[in-house]
Amino acid sequence: LEECGRISLPASTVRLGDSITASCTVSPNCSRLGSEAQILWKLETEPQPGERQRRLEDGSQESTITLPPLHHPRALLSCCLRWENTLQILDQAELVAGYPPAAPHNLSCLMNLTTNSLICQWEPGPDNHLPTNFTLKSFRSRGNCQTQEEPIPDCVPKDAESRCSIPRKHLQLYQNMGIWVQAENALGTGKSPELCLVPMDVVKLEPPTLWALAPSPEVAPPQPGCLLLRWELWKPSLYIDQKCELRHQPQLGEASWALVGPLLSQTLQYELCGLLPSTAYTLQMRCVRWPLPGQWSDWSPSLILTTAQQAPIVRLDTWWRQRQLDPRTVAVQLFWKPVPLDKYSGQIQAYLVRPPGQAGAVPALCNTTELSCSFRLPSVAREVVLVAYNTAGTSRPTPVVFLESRGPPLARLHTTARDPHSLWVGWEPPSPRPRGYVIEWGPGAPSPSGSNVTWKMEHNGTISGTLLQENIRPFQLYEITVTPLYQDTVGPSQHIYAYSQEMAPSHTPELHLKHIGKTWAQLEWEPQTPELGKSPLTHYTVFWTNAQDQSFFTILNASSHGLVLHGLEPASLYHVHLMASSKAGSTNSTGLTLMTLALEESELHVLLGLFGLLILLICLCGASRFCCRPSRKNRLWPSVPDPAHSSLGSWVPTIMVEEAFQLPSLRDPGMPPITKITVLEEEEKKPGPWESSDSSGTCGLPTLVQAYVLQGDPRTPSTQPQSQSSTNDQVLYGQVLGSPTGPGPGHYLRCDSTQPLLGGLTPSPKFYENLWFQASPLGTPEPLVPNQDDDCVFGPLLDFPLLQGLQVHGAEGLGGI
Repeated sequence: LEECGRISLPASTVRLGDSITASCTVSPNCSRLGSEAQILWKLETEPQPGERQRRLEDGSQESTITLPPLHHPRALLSCCLRWENTLQILDQAELVAGYPPAAPHNLSCLMNLTTNSLICQWEPGPDNHLPTNFTLKSFRSRGNCQTQEEPIPDCVPKDAESRCSIPRKHLQLYQNMGIWVQAENALGTGKSPELCLVPMDVVKLEPPTLWALAPSPEVAPPQPGCLLLRWELWKPSLYIDQKCELRHQPQLGEASWALVGPLLSQTLQYELCGLLPSTAYTLQMRCVRWPLPGQWSDWSPSLILTTAQQAPIVRLDTWWRQRQLDPRTVAVQLFWKPVPLDKYSGQIQAYLVRPPGQAGAVPALCNTTELSCSFRLPSVAREVVLVAYNTAGTSRPTPVVFLESRGPPLARLHTTARDPHSLWVGWEPPSPRPRGYVIEWGPGAPSPSGSNVTWKMEHNGTISGTLLQENIRPFQLYEITVTPLYQDTVGPSQHIYAYSQEMAPSHTPELHLKHIGKTWAQLEWEPQTPELGKSPLTHYTVFWTNAQDQSFFTILNASSHGLVLHGLEPASLYHVHLMASSKAGSTNSTGLTLMTLALEESELHVLLGLFGLLILLICLCGASRFCCRPSRKNRLWPSVPDPAHSSLGSWVPTIMVEEAFQLPSLRDPGMPPITKITVLEEEEKKPGPWESSDSSGTCGLPTLVQAYVLQGDPRTPSTQPQSQSSTNDQVLYGQVLGSPTGPGPGHYLRCDSTQPLLGGLTPSPKFYENLWFQASPLGTPEPLVPNQDDDCVFGPLLDFPLLQGLQVHGAEGLGGI
């Protein structure tokens, strides 16, 4: 839009947190202004409700708004007009918020003789969110800065720096000056406290330069723990009286600075003592105008010096080995270890071994930087002297006496591996208690030179073990030797071998096939000899897999060297491998492939025959079970016993018709049991033409036979003699008569017929025709009337010997039995 409106503000900068009132006036010449146009406000992107909108006398429209407190240093206020469903901006104004400047503080000034200017610096205070100008103001004063005589031009810092320099031309070096800093922004002005000073009273000198004092004929070398140094003052300050301070610190370690002073500048050299020997020190120096007021200079660049050495202050622990070369000479191998007696003991340059009581002119037995030495002595020699030395002197002599082994030995020497890099060795102290112990260890057996042997000395004779941590590696066999030390002798050395960590076997014995059969295979292997650093074997495991990827395994003890695999299949392929195991791990051998033998032709025929017989037996058993199940209602053949082929004759003796048959009592305990009962279903049948009602071999019976009963044990042979007749063998049998459906009591029939059973040409009756029922009109069987002409005799049912103990199943109509 054309310039239709403008925003009016009472002030563009406000205090942060204050509210502000603004107005927007829309000119009447605005072509887009309608009679009902509404002026809208926005602060940044948020719409703001205007308080009221009115039309002025000149036709313009004015809208006013009071904004909420501002909490941001910058905000954009917009005056808008809605036109064609869009919001058009008429005018915008930037609102700036902040705080008045705080008073600068910590104003300080230094007179720099190098730049020949007065440099002042200050701290501006907290941020006020507004552009702020700082000005360093000053004036000259002859009094105590109470009166201002001559102003000095203002000093404006560059690029918002908090420091400013007043050049020498505006200064009077020995006249008082009043100095302050003024801060100014849109909301106000801040002023620092006034500083009153004399420029030369705040002069800051440049630091001196430190040098080490070189030895000369006029200067004696420094004592151990002392340093000689000198310094040079800054040339422009040579005419100024000043004093200096020196500070020093060990280069290694975390010690703090130590301050030495004051040192007068006219001295220019100094001997610093009380330091640690053979120690490097860092030294720095600074100076100040003195006795007049002034400011300390910065610390000088560092100087590093090392104090002189002192003679070693150590204790030398010693141990030896002796070997007789000939009756007059003995070879000695001497070992030692320095133990510092002071924290800052002097450095050791070398070691000296010499006979006792001889001056330095006599050649030494050993002069070495190592911790061991080999030399020869006469057999009568029993002592040497060992010293450590450096450029400052020698340590106290350490006598080495070669004692004889006459003391008691140790007991129960044992070791334990704590971790792969340490071994614990323990023992039982002997009696009397030793004054100490010497422990030696090295890979395998100690070498004659002793180069691979590590040792240490324990001075506490009451201990019962020590931890070895030096030169211990895993998978390495170590021989450990412990020797007790007594007051005037030593005890015999005790040895033990140990590992800090053992590894798994490097390889496994190779499998060999010794014998093989159709279902078995005999394997063997050659046990390996134990290896150094390898854990002993604990067991073997043999794995074998068939062609169907079925796996099997067995575990054997470590002493085994062979195995027979059973249960294999003939003519089959197997893969076998051996695994050797220890506490440290396991290792597999190379695989072995074998094939079992095949079966011979004769064996195959025998197996096939046995298999066929087994199938046949299974079929027969199944058929018999199917046919003889009790649950079947219709049998394939009748289950009626055949009297002609029964063994009844052998169970009951044959008697003549005239003989009286004595029946035993029903309660006779010797009565043999009934062995079989067969029940026949009832069926009516008319007599055939060949049947006769008054036949001598049968009785006219009105009911069907219900059961045949055999008496006695069929396995027991009869002891009664039987008549041997080819045509008329008599068999006693009984028939139980009755209807299974009739309610009346059952009857029995006893026959002493002499007619041979199935012995003549007369055909035997059918199984349902030899007896029949004569039922009454009501369906009940009629009582049987004895016939005088028949051989059948009726009587009580329980008098028949074959019916004693009878149990009939499925014939509920035989109520009297």
